[in-house]
Amino acid sequence: MPEKVLFCATVDYHFKSFHLPILKWFKEKGWEVHVAAFGETELPFVDKKFNIPIQRSPFHQKNIIAYRELKSIIDENNYKIIHCHTPMGGVLARLAARQAREKGTKVLYTAHGFHFCKGAPVINWLLYYPIEKILSKYTDCLITINKEDYQLAISHRFMAREVEHVHGVGVDTERFKPMNAAEKNRQREKFGYKEEDFLLFYAAEFNKNKNQQLLIRALALIKDAVPSAKLLLAGEGNLQESCNKLADELGVEKMIAFLGYRNDIDTLLPMCDVAVASSLREGLPVNIMEAMACGLPVIGTENRGHYELIQDQNNGYLVDRESVDEMAGKIKHLADEHLLSSKLGENGRETIVNNYSIKTILIENSYLYQRYMSEMEGVRWVAQ
Repeated sequence: MPEKVLFCATVDYHFKSFHLPILKWFKEKGWEVHVAAFGETELPFVDKKFNIPIQRSPFHQKNIIAYRELKSIIDENNYKIIHCHTPMGGVLARLAARQAREKGTKVLYTAHGFHFCKGAPVINWLLYYPIEKILSKYTDCLITINKEDYQLAISHRFMAREVEHVHGVGVDTERFKPMNAAEKNRQREKFGYKEEDFLLFYAAEFNKNKNQQLLIRALALIKDAVPSAKLLLAGEGNLQESCNKLADELGVEKMIAFLGYRNDIDTLLPMCDVAVASSLREGLPVNIMEAMACGLPVIGTENRGHYELIQDQNNGYLVDRESVDEMAGKIKHLADEHLLSSKLGENGRETIVNNYSIKTILIENSYLYQRYMSEMEGVRWVAQ
């Protein structure tokens, strides 16, 4: 019988968005692939899928039911590897797998950005830090996706058997790629924009952390100096209405397009000129990696995820996360300096292709998996 691997996360579309190459890799190795998460999304490369009611809030009572269901699944299936993702997926899977670990199951957990970090609210440290520290004891490999989290896990002596750094979840650099000038203009015309428009793009949920208000205020400062500027905001969320209201109050409502949820980001990004990012905290933002893969320079606020990707003055600019003036100044600068903007975008594309492509991340992850496979089989595997 084939060996079995279980992947667990809070919601199932997490795997559809980020981990299909890994699911495929295990299938090609002859493993039976199971997924446990909330939702009914159909996933390729999966032999069994369990819909369990994991909730994002650690205080939700349904998580008790989810824990029991998950423990039953783990106890019944004799998994050789369990890889969990997302905060609550990681909490429940590691608790449910404690007995399985004693029998030899290897438990991996990818932290997609600790909720506690430099500059995070005190409540995050009080709540999430002790949880992650305690649960590291039940983790064979803690995988971090940025250097700050890696150093934090090491310096705070997390008890995982190993702590590793992998460069995120990977970007499809064939899907997200630059357009030539003719394609760009055709695409702009399709969406109702002109060749001379200066298009700024940001894809993010409308919430307090993503901080779209900063971008709206910055646009208001340059509306006379850069009248061709257009800010495209993709996403939904409970703060979208207040952002709409702010745009009206500042007189920039006609310069902003609230695009809602989009599944054509790979088409929208390459027709734009600059990617902007205003979030207060990030782990390793996929939206920024996709923008860079499309050859856009990035103006981002200072946080650990942006530090990881944006090399100031090489592929974009880092600005103070509370400074509307700095954000506005850098936007105006790139609007005036087309050759510089193009060069920064080229450098960004190179950064992603060399370090953050799906192929690169698959190699990094498969090396870790094969190391544990070799332990279980008592032979030395060579990563390919």
